This record gives sequence, structure tokens and C-alpha cells, in this order.
Amino acid sequence: MKVHAVLLNWRTPAMTLDALEALVLSLEGIGDSWAITLVDNDSQDGSEEALREAVAERGDDRITVVQSGHNGGFGSGNNVGLRRALKSDDPPEYLYILNSDAFPQERALRHLVDHLDANPSVGIVGSYIYGVDGEPHCTAFRFPSIQSELEGSLRLGVISRALGDFVVPMGIPEHTTQVDWLAGASMMFRREVLEQIGLFDESFFLYFEETDLCHRAAEAGWKTVYVRESEVAHVGSASTGMKRWDKVPDYWFDSRRHYFAKNHGRAYLAAATASRVLGSSVWQLRRRLQGKADEDPPRFLSGLLNHSLRRAAREILPR
Repeated sequence: MKVHAVLLNWRTPAMTLDALEALVLSLEGIGDSWAITLVDNDSQDGSEEALREAVAERGDDRITVVQSGHNGGFGSGNNVGLRRALKSDDPPEYLYILNSDAFPQERALRHLVDHLDANPSVGIVGSYIYGVDGEPHCTAFRFPSIQSELEGSLRLGVISRALGDFVVPMGIPEHTTQVDWLAGASMMFRREVLEQIGLFDESFFLYFEETDLCHRAAEAGWKTVYVRESEVAHVGSASTGMKRWDKVPDYWFDSRRHYFAKNHGRAYLAAATASRVLGSSVWQLRRRLQGKADEDPPRFLSGLLNHSLRRAAREILPR
């Protein structure tokens, strides 16, 4: 099989079925050698039944609905479909994941497949993502670091210029280019990569799971590439409700903490957090003095400090 796609649903069945229509159309651009696993991530709201009914009406045995059994987050839900693909009698050359609020253009997957076919050293590819309003989304990134934590939180031009090689967002690349990591709304993996490094780390509930996977791939010698020609429309935060947060949830802080500690060690985590706290503190003081709008998420600094202290206390104090 050429491509096995995984489409993860959590309580957005109508939108997921719209994404399925776009996905099927894009897969048809690579021929007949494809399959789709639709994973319902324990929605418990009638989603699974709606998806099964719609897929049964299509009558295409290449599309299967499965139930994850528990909502372990983005990586865990996608892993259900990825494992199914890898353990199938006809494991695919490439595996693809698509958000339920993302809609590939007709040749989007063709461009991803073509790039992997032509570049054997590339292990992961992703698409140019734009909003349904046509505005491009920033989905090409460098790996987070101590330096990037300071640069991103301080928001000071002279520091950003000095630390330009560490700025996490890479803007909107105009051409296909190598990156450190990509947003997971539309990503394709070479099978050998996942067999070598494993699937998503399910310790992450949401956020940093793609960063971690691409980091492991890079450590194993595989390149990650942003394929500009592959275009995918994306609503954004349809399942997570990120745009409606009144504070950053603990699972975001948990994921950030796990990423740094896992990939760089606890001393590095402490330094990265100190860098972020310093930068955010200076920014909050400067913006008040200069009358600037607050660009941090609501209560971000206090949330980061409280989370870090609580987690550190759990590790130090006897249970």
C-alpha cells in the first residue's frame, strides 16, 4: 500500500466527515493504493455512530472507523490508527495524519508523496496550512531551546536579531524547505521512520507531541521538510477550544515540561523555565511602562510559576 491515512475525531463528527471528503479526493490523486482509518477518540456524544453510519453509506471498504476506547489526547488517538496501519497485512509505504478540521486540496497528498519518493533522506513532510479565510498559518518551526524561551517571551528587537537562529516560528516559507518540526494538522511519515523511532509519546496529552516526534526523527538522522506545494485549509482549535481559553491549562505546561526534561534533562528544563520567567517578567514590566497590549495568554506567567513549583515539590517531597 502507498498511503494509509489517519483521521482523528473528538466531538466534531460533521466537520470530520467534511475532512474525510477532502481527504478521499486528495488520496485519489495518488491512485488506488490507499486506506483511511477514522478514529473516534472516545467522544461519547454519538460521534462514533454518526461516523460509522456515514462510512457504511459510502460502501468503500478502504475506509474503516475504529474506537480508541479512551481519550488520551492527540498523540494517543493518532497512535490507534497508526498502529493499525503498521500491523496490517499490507503495511503502507507512507502514513499520513490529518486533523478533523483540516481540508487538503486535491493535489496536497500527491505533493507530499512525490517529495518523499524523490528524497530518501527525508522522513517527515508537512503541508502549507492556511485558514478558511485564506490567511496563511505559521506551521514551520525550529526546536524550542533556552535561547528561544528568552527571545519569545522578551519581545525585544535587538535580542530577537541576536538570537535569530533560535527563533521558533520560521514565518511562512515561500518555498519547500527543511525545518525542525511541523504542526500536526497535515503530516506524512515514511514507514521506516516510525518503525525506527516509535510513534507519538503518549505522555503528551496535547501540544509538543509533534515537536518531540520530529526531534526523535532528527536524532535518528531523518530530515523533516515543509512542502509548500501541498496546501491544506485549516479551521484551527476546533476540538481543543484553544482560542477560548481564559487561562493556559495544566496539560500545556505538563507537555512543555515533559518535552524539555525528556529531550534535554532536568537541568536544561530549569534553565529554560528561568529564561522564560525572566523574559516574561521583563516584558510585563516594559509593556506596562510603555502602555502596550498584553500579548501573553491570560495569566501565563503566574500559571507557569505555579505549575513549575507544584511539579518540583512533587518530585522533592516524600509521598
